[in-house]
Amino acid sequence: MSVLIKPIITEKMTADSELFNRYGFYVDPSANKIQIKEAVEATYGVSVEKVRTMNYGPTRKSRYTKTGIQHGKTNALKKAIVDVAEGDIIDFYSNL
Repeated sequence: MSVLIKPIITEKMTADSELFNRYGFYVDPSANKIQIKEAVEATYGVSVEKVRTMNYGPTRKSRYTKTGIQHGKTNALKKAIVDVAEGDIIDFYSNL
């Protein structure tokens, strides 16, 4: 099972990567900071200084239909913000 699911590519994370050398990833909810650090270093060949994580619970929604109330939820996810050492760069668009 892979620790890194996909990188977060938004305007805010792109600005963070350019200004502060921080990159965001969606990661496996059961992964810890040490596993995330090792996975980023192995995948992208950079040295990681700091890892911060955020857990997001599922969003529960209900709607009213002809057949009654339908309940549903989104998946729980975990984000990791990774600080990379000065001079190292992760290029997400290099292998397209």
